[in-house]
Amino acid sequence: MRIEEQLEVLVEQHLAGQGLELDYLQVAGRGPRLIRVIVDGDGGVGVDQLAAVSRSLSRQLDRLDPFDGSYSLEVTSPGLERTLHRPRHFRKSIGRDVTIKTNVEVAGSRHHRGVLEAADSDGCAVRVDGESRLIGYGQIRSARTRFEWNKQARVTKSG
Repeated sequence: MRIEEQLEVLVEQHLAGQGLELDYLQVAGRGPRLIRVIVDGDGGVGVDQLAAVSRSLSRQLDRLDPFDGSYSLEVTSPGLERTLHRPRHFRKSIGRDVTIKTNVEVAGSRHHRGVLEAADSDGCAVRVDGESRLIGYGQIRSARTRFEWNKQARVTKSG
């Protein structure tokens, strides 16, 4: 079992006891390693909760000692604009605005910006300019949700 898979099992078990779920785990770097853990939960995750997870997970990783050299741990939440890596990320984002870049042209384009309509184990459907585009996960180079601040007129002190 690869170290990433071992870490995923450890982190998933650790988070389950706290009512949270592992959204994504990434191990980066060749020298000093970076373990990036993205945590999610129903209703989101607060800063205090992220700090507590970071401290408790750090203690568990110190006991496991997963690498020969040093490493850093980064614990964060997905945020308003989140990267979509797995089919469950796409399923959780149905109805949201997304930007998807593909490796090949789909409907004459490699850039697809619209509303995520559906997602299953094979791919997703995105409504772009009134047209539904079916995109297989193997065709996706990158995907993320989009967030636009409300552009309504602001109330000011003078008006």
